[in-house]
Amino acid sequence: MRNVVILGATGSIGQSALKVARDIPDRMRIVGMSAHSNAEALAMAAREFPEAKTVISSGPDGIDRLVELATMREADLVLLAIVGTAGLRPALAAIEAGKDIAVASKEILVMAGEIVMEAARRKGVRVLPVDSEHSAIFQCLEGRDAASVRRLILTCSGGPFRKTPAAELQQVTPQMALRHPTWSMGRKITVDSATLFNKALEMIEARWLFNIGMERVEVVIHPQSIVHSMVEFVDHSILAQLSHSDMCLPIQYAVTCPDRVGNSLRPLDFASLGSLEFEAPRKQDFPALDLAVEAGSLGGTRPAVLNAANEVAVDAFLSGRIAFPGIWKLVTGVLQKCPHVENPTLEELFSADTEARAIARSLIF
Repeated sequence: MRNVVILGATGSIGQSALKVARDIPDRMRIVGMSAHSNAEALAMAAREFPEAKTVISSGPDGIDRLVELATMREADLVLLAIVGTAGLRPALAAIEAGKDIAVASKEILVMAGEIVMEAARRKGVRVLPVDSEHSAIFQCLEGRDAASVRRLILTCSGGPFRKTPAAELQQVTPQMALRHPTWSMGRKITVDSATLFNKALEMIEARWLFNIGMERVEVVIHPQSIVHSMVEFVDHSILAQLSHSDMCLPIQYAVTCPDRVGNSLRPLDFASLGSLEFEAPRKQDFPALDLAVEAGSLGGTRPAVLNAANEVAVDAFLSGRIAFPGIWKLVTGVLQKCPHVENPTLEELFSADTEARAIARSLIF
């Protein structure tokens, strides 16, 4: 039995976590839940899970409330499902309190992967992946040393514009970008999937989660989203994890690993699948992947700058202030203008985040 705190219980990941708790009640007890502002949805969840302490984090003391929840004595696993960087301080607080963390918020490891992973090693706690791609790699590795790995291969659906000619990307509207072919997600992450920035951030996240250099992290387009990622070992053998697209599975495995537990999820029927397709990403037309390799290889504050600039760019696109290709252009401009700091402290990372956002906003107007 794991006693779990869910930070971001009313979002899509949080709602999937509640489904898992219903499915495996003998292995998962929810002892804490937060919502940013959706008090009604949080109240509904609290009625179903009355043992859980609940907090709303939208007020001026919201981060403090999240930290209090993440460090509560009863918890032994904290699921971080908060969009953006708001989960970073609660994540570090949970680690310092000796809690394992399950990470669904890419920004935590993109912005401060080195700091988070070092803190986890020092405290002897686990950082468990919840993204389907990183969970797949985690399952394929099964504790194997990074030295046995030749490369990590992250799969990517390709988004709604996988076949769209480059010349037509200028005409992409927010409504078009929000029609993801596979997943039902929030607005920001759906746009990130369309630009491939979602996969770009996952590349940096994988670098830290699995202690692998960026040169050994690759992406392949797989539109069926059945193969969630692969690991190639030094003997050129490749292991893959396959399942239907459902976030409940990686959440469940983060709770029960290394145990496999029965559930109500739909099994694969290979006869009905037909074919599984793979193709190379169009890096020239979708430059987010190359930007990630550059930022992840340089390290320091560079990934935080990339992440912050992208958040501002996506918001500007959704509000009609920049065109779809302007997202990549804006992020590139911020990376060129924002000063770089090697081996930053946590405060320097937050400063870089703030400066990158200010530079991004100045480039829009």
